[in-house]
Amino acid sequence: MLEIVIGLYSLYTLLRVYISVMQIGYISQEKCKAPVLMSAEKYFTAGSYAVAKERLSLIETFVDYFLFLWWVMAGFAWLSGMIEVENILLNAVLFLFGFMVVNYIVGLPFELYQTFKIDEAYGFNKMTPGLFISDTIKSALMFFLFGGALFALLAWIITSFSMWWFWGFAVIFSIAVLINVLYPTLIAPIFNKFEPIEEGELKEEITRLMEQVGLKSDGIFKMDASKRDSRLNAYFGGLGKSKRVVLFDTLLEKLNTKELLAVLGHELGHFSHGDIWKNIGLMGLLLFIAFYLFGHLPEALFLEMGVMQHAGVQIAMLLLLLPLVSFLFTPFMSYVSRHNEYAADEFGSQMGGRENLVSALLKLITENKAFPKSHPLVIFFYYTHPPVLERLKELGYDATGVVVGEESEESELPKEGIFSFIGDEKCDKPE
Repeated sequence: MLEIVIGLYSLYTLLRVYISVMQIGYISQEKCKAPVLMSAEKYFTAGSYAVAKERLSLIETFVDYFLFLWWVMAGFAWLSGMIEVENILLNAVLFLFGFMVVNYIVGLPFELYQTFKIDEAYGFNKMTPGLFISDTIKSALMFFLFGGALFALLAWIITSFSMWWFWGFAVIFSIAVLINVLYPTLIAPIFNKFEPIEEGELKEEITRLMEQVGLKSDGIFKMDASKRDSRLNAYFGGLGKSKRVVLFDTLLEKLNTKELLAVLGHELGHFSHGDIWKNIGLMGLLLFIAFYLFGHLPEALFLEMGVMQHAGVQIAMLLLLLPLVSFLFTPFMSYVSRHNEYAADEFGSQMGGRENLVSALLKLITENKAFPKSHPLVIFFYYTHPPVLERLKELGYDATGVVVGEESEESELPKEGIFSFIGDEKCDKPE
């Protein structure tokens, strides 16, 4: 049985590697061609940034695979031997803490490299080491407090019910919905500062749009996103009375009022179409299937891994294999999401003006250095939003051969490093 699990995970890893390699090769070629939507220099820089991220993701995929092999072939047995606690619930919680800490330590170098090397080099990162440490401490405290309680609850369910997978699903799904309710008002303020936007034309126009679709919110807020990152974004967060409109301060700096209203009109389209509930329903379906499958893993599998089928290792196996199950559903969920995005774009163009939404999208991809093209496999599996070229085409804007934006001075980025052997550039950066 263990050989089957390893085989399936190996196929999953190989497919991910293949997709990454195809994406690196595709963008490495496309960034050398005639630019679209942005200046030649920014187009080349956006392509280089996309390749750099994909290279990092590719290396991380290999590391994740070998970590998986270690866990199922030796790691679980090692960790079980380290924890000599008779209390079933405490044993499970300590086992899962150990499992999560090891995974975090292995993944930490990739997070640091992404933030302080790649994002720093391309002008995105605004986070200081001190802020990173502060965020890590806050996240760790929340994890050990609430995660520990959740692990204990799941361990109790596993030891108390024969159909633990069903009740475990019900608990996790309920908590996921609760987090959506609590996130804007209780969780997000732990990491960012939120201020009500000032009285004026923008607030009045946003309020007017919200009234048109019957959205009652907790308020309209500006978030200090710029202390960590320079990317632009906005979102509607929360459910029920906790719903609020959140605008990144970076977005307020770059978009004019009409463009902001068009972007918010897009988000209101998601609200009007009930997309958040559709997403919650899809997430619930995925969780149900995952819990059912992992709730019926044979005891022989655990014996082959050198451990007893106790609550801690059962939950760890669920966490370890959930990405595999999720990957199988990703194309379908991505397709549904892309369909919803087209509908939200149409809604936003009606609410805020088609030309304003087009203008906002052009600014967003330029400021966020979002390369406008991707390999078809990447789009099929991972794109929750349609390719921006397709979105613009649906809005009546043909970007073929169009170059917008001003030339800017971008520093030459170093090509040496641990990823230099993958996807060598075959073109020079535009002068």
